[in-house]
Formats: sequence, C-alpha cells, structure tokens
Amino acid sequence: METSVSKGVTLASVREAAKTLKWVSLRTPLSFQKRYSDVYSASILFKREDLQSVRSYKIRGAYHKIQSLSSEEKKRGIVCASAGNHAQGVALSCKLLAIDGTIVMPTTTPQQKIEQVQMFGESFVNLRLEGDTFDDAQRLALTLSEEYSKTFIPPFDDAKIIEGQATVALEILEQIREPIDYLFVPIGGGGLAAGVCTVFQELMPETKIIGVEPQGAAAMKASLEKGENTPLKSIDKFVDGAAVHRVGDLNFSICKEGLHDVVAVAEGSVCQTLLDLYHKEAIIVEPAGAMSIAALEPYAERIRGKNVVCVISGGNNDIMRTGEIKERALLHAQLKHYFIVKFPQRAGALRQFLDQILDSEDDITHFEYTKKTNRENGAAVVGIEISHPSKLQPLISRMKANGFYGDYLNSKPELFQFLV
Repeated sequence: METSVSKGVTLASVREAAKTLKWVSLRTPLSFQKRYSDVYSASILFKREDLQSVRSYKIRGAYHKIQSLSSEEKKRGIVCASAGNHAQGVALSCKLLAIDGTIVMPTTTPQQKIEQVQMFGESFVNLRLEGDTFDDAQRLALTLSEEYSKTFIPPFDDAKIIEGQATVALEILEQIREPIDYLFVPIGGGGLAAGVCTVFQELMPETKIIGVEPQGAAAMKASLEKGENTPLKSIDKFVDGAAVHRVGDLNFSICKEGLHDVVAVAEGSVCQTLLDLYHKEAIIVEPAGAMSIAALEPYAERIRGKNVVCVISGGNNDIMRTGEIKERALLHAQLKHYFIVKFPQRAGALRQFLDQILDSEDDITHFEYTKKTNRENGAAVVGIEISHPSKLQPLISRMKANGFYGDYLNSKPELFQFLV
C-alpha cells in the first residue's frame, strides 16, 4: 500500500528503477566499521556510495532520468548545470545511452572536475563554462534547454531522479540482517533523503531517518522548522556537495513526512571526520560524504546499543583543498588561534615573545609582519597552534602581561575570513 508520503514516487516505481540500474550502478558494500562501533558502543555500518564508478550515488538518479526520456527527447539531447557529482553522473549516462549532452559548469570549477566530466562523457558531452556560481551556470543551462528544445536534467527536484537515488535504500535493506534503528543520510537538495524516506516508510517504518546538513547551509532544517520550503539568504559553500540555498519542493514534501530529525553539523567537524577516515580507515571521502559520520557525535547517547547505518554519499575530494580542511578541523577543535600581536620595534622582541609567551608545545603556523620605522610598536598577524583548548586563556594572559596582546581574530568574522 502506498502512503501519502509518496508524492508520485512509490515503492513500485523505485523497484522499477532498480531494474533499470542493475547493470549501470554498482551494488556498493554495506560494511561494518569496528572502530566507530567501539567508539559509540553501537553497530555502525557504512553504505559506501563513494565506491560508485563516478564516486557518488548521483549516477543512479541521472541515468534513471535520462533513460526515461522519449525517443524524440533523446534525439534532441539533454542539458544540465552542475559543479560536481551531478555533472559526472550525467556525463557517464550520456555515454552509456549514446545521447548528446551539454553540461554547464561555473568558470570557478577546478580543472580536475572538468577533466573528470570530460573523461566520463567522452565525445557525447559538450562542456560550457559560465559565470562564477552554480546559479550562473543554471541560468545558461535553462536558456539552452528552451532555445534548443533540449531536456533539462535537474540535480535533485524530480521524481525520476528521486526514484534512482532511492535504490540506495533498497540495497541497504537487501544487505542488512537486523532491523535498522537509525539511518543517517546527507542532504543537499534532498533527492537522496526523499528516496530513502519513501522506501523505508514502506519497508522498515520503525527506522529513524536522520537528515544531515552542513551548519552553513542547513536549508532543509530551516524549512522544516518554518513549515514551508524556505530559501536561505546566504550559505557557506565549503561542503560543496551539499551547499544549496533551497531544497527541492518535491523533496521537501516527502522529507517533511519521512524524516525523524535533521542535524546541522559544523564544517570543522566534517573536516575532522574526513581526516580521521583517511588516516585511520584509509577511506577517501568528500566533505558531503563525511557528514553522516560527523552526525554520530551529537547523537552519541541515543545510538548507544543500536544498529546504525551511515550513507557515505561521495568520494570526489580535491587534494588541493587539504590545507583548508586541516585548518578548519584545527579551528573547530579550538587548537588554532589567530592574534594581532604588538611587537616593540627593537632587537630581541621576537625572541622575548618566543621565550616568555609561548610554551614548549605551542607552534607558530602563520606570521605576517612589516617593520614600520616610524613607530614604537609594529603589529603582526600571528597564527598559533596549541596542544589543548585549555591553553588558550593562559596564552592570552601572558601576552597581555608582557604588552604583546593586540586583538583576538578568531571571534571577528569580518577580519577572520581573510585568513581562512
């Protein structure tokens, strides 16, 4: 029996999608994670969508949508806008179905992602770069769609896309032996979450489905709290795979009934999780892919003794971002701090700072200073990494007592944004 939550997406239609995708998307592992299970005193399993051929679940929705087009629509070709995983899923789908596709990406898209899209799509894909943002790219894509009668392939707000993403949930239920108490699923536009809700409400309704968003772009959480789909005025784009101003209307209508809760995780916590996965599990994920695991910490007491599944949505991480990821992780852990330090413009001032202000475990990781010959004191921007958050106040006290303290920049976002 179909519930009211289906909104046009049903268990039957998801099962049909699974048949379509059988030879296209990989049946990714549902793997038990001993270390995380020990930490949280629970049975923690990862659904490894980062192991798909395009390293994300997006191939499921993209292929299912494109193959559902009529012969005439396929002949005219398709167009989409994306800065990441959706583009790769669409590109591979175009090649597999021998359909011409135009993919519009922002001019700011890293070259590595551009090359990946071209590799997956080969001669079937034409890449266009437009504007500085996804919104700029999407405007051109919609214009091309109308001008050339090409079908626009949306990234998440579409029944066929949702049905394809929902096959992740079908696989989880086929792979699990015990009832699932909690399922953590990342949310960007909400296509994956909507699909998971549709399947679980029919087949395992007792499971609590927890949506996870980045703190700087929690559009679903804000919309659910307001009771209507509400766009965010501004977002932090760091978790690029999940940073959207507005979730899909269809997705919101499904998630509003199917989600038990939505957790907004700090970007710094996501970064630390990403680093832990790499160093301790040899798993490479993108920031959006780490969100469901980062959400375990705020749920630690509730998941104790429970069966828990985390969907790892993707693994397309750009190695060039490693420095920023480490920085954000340290800032979140309150181990990295930036100051304006007032140095007396005399010989030996820096040596005094090193000997009397820093303790043996402190490390200077950033230093900007230009000597001004017409001043008694010169200001330097200094970044200091400490060994424990409790060391911060004693450090500040020593600076003030010796006349070095100028200002603390971590708490001043209007200035801090230029450092991180």
